[in-house]
Parts: sequence; C-alpha cells; structure tokens
Amino acid sequence: MRKFAITAAVLGLTALGLGLPATTAQAAGSDVQATTCNNKWPGRNGNVYAWDALDCEGSALGVTAGNDADWNAAGGGFANAWDKASSVMNAGYTGGNDVVQFWYVQNYGGGYTCLSPNEYFADNLTDNTFTNGSVVNNNIRSHKWVTSGSCARWLT
Repeated sequence: MRKFAITAAVLGLTALGLGLPATTAQAAGSDVQATTCNNKWPGRNGNVYAWDALDCEGSALGVTAGNDADWNAAGGGFANAWDKASSVMNAGYTGGNDVVQFWYVQNYGGGYTCLSPNEYFADNLTDNTFTNGSVVNNNIRSHKWVTSGSCARWLT
C-alpha cells in the first residue's frame, strides 16, 4: 500500500507539472539559449519582426503588422532584408490571420514555412527548411499573414 501511495504522489506531481499551459513555458523561454528573444518579446502588438543574427540579436531587419511581398524593396516594413534573417518573431494578435508565412522568393513564391503565434519566435533558423527543401536561414524574401490551415511546414 505504501508503494502505491508514493507512486500516486509522484504521478500527481508529474501531472501537475504537465498541466501548465504550453504558452507559459514558451513565453518564459523553453529554449535556454533564447534569452535575447525572450527579453525582446513585446507582447501581442500585431507585428512580425526579424533579425540578422540568431536569438533575435544583431541588426533588426524590419517590423510590420502587414504583409510584405518583397523584403528588398522599401514600403512593406522590411527593406534591404533579402537573405539576411536568422531569427524571427510573431507578436501578432491571435485569431484569424495570426500565422506568419515566410517565403523563399519575393511575391510569395518558391516554398514557405510558418510561425505560429503560440511559438512566439524562432531563434535559430539554421535547422528549418521551406516546403521546397531550402534552408530558411538567410533565405527569406517575403512574408504574409495567414490562418494555420494555410500551413504545412512550421518553424521550430
């Protein structure tokens, strides 16, 4: 009976730990190395962000609440940002078009990958690929806001 009580207590504590919302762990930084991204998290403000270094460091490449069909041209929130992004952040409002779809080619072509609002940020794009198989790091040329149903590939 005593083994059963101890086992039940351990299982209860484990269940309690697993019962925390995933967003709590993510916002607090489930990735130990993502300290800069955690510190730069602005809360839900409707914007997508990108940086030219890992962990939201280096130069900010742009910020916008809208779509940007060409990260190299001025006017969409990003300019002279082609092939430079190594970390990105989704601080968009949840509901509706709350997923950021990043594209390999300007004007939304050549393969894509998505960042969920529940993921907050992707601090290292070197281990992610677009739907065309190309590595995401230093290869984003456009983005748009979509629903999760428009995505088959996700940033981690």
